[in-house]
Amino acid sequence: MTLNATNGRVNGNHQRRIDYGAVERAAADLLRALGADVDADALEETPRRVADAYAELLTPQAFRATTFPNDDGYDELIVARSIPFHSLCMHHLLPFHGIAHIGYLPGDRIIGLSKLGRVVEYFSRDLQIQERLTTQVAGWLQRELEPKGVGVVLEAEHLCMSLRGVQKLGAKTVTSALRGAVRDDGRTRQEFLALTTRTSHDQ
Repeated sequence: MTLNATNGRVNGNHQRRIDYGAVERAAADLLRALGADVDADALEETPRRVADAYAELLTPQAFRATTFPNDDGYDELIVARSIPFHSLCMHHLLPFHGIAHIGYLPGDRIIGLSKLGRVVEYFSRDLQIQERLTTQVAGWLQRELEPKGVGVVLEAEHLCMSLRGVQKLGAKTVTSALRGAVRDDGRTRQEFLALTTRTSHDQ
């Protein structure tokens, strides 16, 4: 399967058509509303840069989800840890960023390891909340691979919490989505969570 933003709805993501001119005008209006001098040399290109930045952050990149037959009958967890990601909070339009840990218990097929990072990036390029992003990644793996189980854990710092409001710099939010045997089998769940709680900061 190829995930492609031009295919319209893909696993809950709508096709996004960005009106660059409207974004530039809105950015200029926002700067004026904030009391900035939009005619200043330093701000002359800012509305265009804002439009380019949001277009990049909100445009998923197509990729082919390469899978292979599980010919050797591998039946233990496959875990990719500390996959970096960033996204935009839909409530404040401020970034949140962190790392994703993804694991699955394979059935008849396995997936190319790089594609685990690709699917996180794909769903990250949207106006998001961390909880939905977590379940979207888990749901996609469940549908595409039909594995015996899936686990996804996301750890992220939200700038809407770090820079405003309570201003708790460095605070992390952790979300998880467990499916199949990773949720229902106690030993498998414990193994997955033990592997994913050893973050990159522990290495």
